[in-house]
Amino acid sequence: MASSRAKTHKSTLKSLLELVVTVAVAVGLALLIQAFIVKPYRIPSPSMVPTLEVGQRILANRLISRPSVGDIVVFHPPHGADATSNPICGNPNQGGGHSQACDQPTPTQSSQTFIKRVVAGPGDRVSIDNGHVVRNGVQEKDPYIAPCDGDSSCNFRTPIVVPPDDYFMMGDNRGASDDSRFWGPVPDKWIIGGAFFTYWPPDRIGTL
Repeated sequence: MASSRAKTHKSTLKSLLELVVTVAVAVGLALLIQAFIVKPYRIPSPSMVPTLEVGQRILANRLISRPSVGDIVVFHPPHGADATSNPICGNPNQGGGHSQACDQPTPTQSSQTFIKRVVAGPGDRVSIDNGHVVRNGVQEKDPYIAPCDGDSSCNFRTPIVVPPDDYFMMGDNRGASDDSRFWGPVPDKWIIGGAFFTYWPPDRIGTL
């Protein structure tokens, strides 16, 4: 009888130990995945409306550093984006009230995290006409954007060229987005990852 109780006790301890090890491994894998592969983000502003609403939550693939035009990406903007009321372009003659969008970021990255759409890549020639991107002479097909209201943020009709290894980012809510038009393209090394899935709210679950 005593031997049977001892065996039962040992079996219980073994099962408990296996459970603890399993949970520890699962938590470790989850942390590893979040740190290096997939990371969740919350949409903090209306700059990506109607594609992404304020409060919506997405997952970003951190293995993507060189996105394609049309991708939605998470990144650190240049430090010039920190001055939200008057963003700073690395070229003082561009962005803001000028006829050209900003073609040069300030040299250091911000600690902020932004999410926008890639509208042009390295070497592309870009201008903005009533909120629509004209890339290499061709206007983008953009059924996903919110119409621009015609103010100065909607028009930068003198083309710029995106520098090598940089990406030009814009929000889909073209009339209400703080983006590359004002603080410049984003170097590929500042890109955190590509948004690929939205998991909250439940009625918007799906791929991006």
